[in-house]
Amino acid sequence: MPLRLSRAPPRQPFLPHLCLTPLPAARSPSRHLLYHLSRMHNIKLTLAYDGTDFHGWQIQPGQATIQGSLTEVLRKITQENIQVHAAGRTDAGVHALGQVAHFKARSELTAEEYQRAFNALLPPAIRVVFAEEVGPDFHARWNALAKTYQYRFYRGRVVPPFAWRFVLHYPFPLDEEAMMRAARVFEGEHDFTSFAASSGSEEEDQDRTTLRVIYSAEVMREGEELIFRVRGKSFLRYMVRKMAGTLIETGKSRLKPEEIASLFEIKDRSKSGMTMPPQGLCLVAVEYPEAWKG
Repeated sequence: MPLRLSRAPPRQPFLPHLCLTPLPAARSPSRHLLYHLSRMHNIKLTLAYDGTDFHGWQIQPGQATIQGSLTEVLRKITQENIQVHAAGRTDAGVHALGQVAHFKARSELTAEEYQRAFNALLPPAIRVVFAEEVGPDFHARWNALAKTYQYRFYRGRVVPPFAWRFVLHYPFPLDEEAMMRAARVFEGEHDFTSFAASSGSEEEDQDRTTLRVIYSAEVMREGEELIFRVRGKSFLRYMVRKMAGTLIETGKSRLKPEEIASLFEIKDRSKSGMTMPPQGLCLVAVEYPEAWKG
């Protein structure tokens, strides 16, 4: 009897959707990855502060500073290590009404939320007057067009208790009209070597640029105060305080207003006036070319 070969049943195609073994679920992006993919936000701050109890703007180990206070608050509210940049680094004891700073963060907090958080956590002597998100290229220092400083002399016999932290008491005789004429001599582009602090290094002093442009400089009387206000592109360290000290020498008739011009030529800081104490100095405003909106 002949053998009969049975046919094998046709093979069924593999159908993945009928597979009973569940496929692994797609992994969601890790929190670490999302953090690095998130967009950086550039936040601009306008600051006012009483600098009396601070060792200037720049962070210093073990010292209370404006930059250090801002950085500490940012670390608390964002959990990020963020550097805050200022339009100008004010010295110990110097105040501000319109300092400008910026920082970049990945946090999704709005500018208004940053402002509320800062003012809730900062010392009362530092206030964020305004906050806004700006474009990624904005830099508080490098984009500044001009800064305005003022130095306040209190001329009355008794300084009011609410003013003493912000003025230099100078009740002694001064030729205020001569000081007003002398202030105008500072206007224009000059070499301000005679009005700058030494860097502490002779080589650095020789290498740095000491040419500065002053747009306006004036001395004015406001009640019991004599105010020196100066607006310029940028300033050397202690420059405004040395200019104020030189104006005092003019007011004492030790230096004629027209003789200030010779100080630009001789480039000798020992020939200009003393560096006035910091409490009378305030950074009033910083100007920028456009709104830099984000």
